[in-house]
Amino acid sequence: MVCVLLAAAAGAVAVFLILRIWVVLHSRDVTPRESLSILVVAGSGGHTTEILRLLGSLSNAYSPRHYVIADTDEMSANKINSFELDRANRDPGNMYTKYYIHRIPRSREVQQSWPSTVLTTLHSMWLSLPLIHQVKPDLVLCNGPGTCVPICVSALLLGILGIKKVIIVYVESVCRVETLSLSGKILFHLSDYFIVQWPALKEKYPKSVYLGRIV
Repeated sequence: MVCVLLAAAAGAVAVFLILRIWVVLHSRDVTPRESLSILVVAGSGGHTTEILRLLGSLSNAYSPRHYVIADTDEMSANKINSFELDRANRDPGNMYTKYYIHRIPRSREVQQSWPSTVLTTLHSMWLSLPLIHQVKPDLVLCNGPGTCVPICVSALLLGILGIKKVIIVYVESVCRVETLSLSGKILFHLSDYFIVQWPALKEKYPKSVYLGRIV
């Protein structure tokens, strides 16, 4: 029963995202789109595992898939390659199988001092801007790694500059039960949809979207 509920919740997220992106994109496009470009921000450890579980519930129409990881994060690169290989093996005839891995510097290393974090975040954002401009994704999906902050700010700037409206969807990590992560506290104000996985966070942040456990 629990597995059924979790699967239903994951499916709800997929439908939720599909409907929202369809409305936004088709309000601008004359010709219907067969696929939607997605940029996924992955982080070391649990962040990457969670985001790949969520991606597994989305259709192959989300293509091409662009992954952004920290330049020193080989673990996430290996997980992404394994995930995409398994996906291709399960559906060898699918035409929407393109994916790319992009690397940018970390916004903050473990135990890095907060004053120096400002400089490294600015550096990361400086390199994120041309990447976002080049990719021009329809959707940015992230769940908390520090790397997602410069990426989402860059995506937001793309819309402010009138280049392209990018939908930003933030899914707070399942580990966050009562308090938001630092990335969450920042992106709560910048994302189009902010999804939490525990009712306590929904109570504290009424504007968030609560769909239960989805990863």
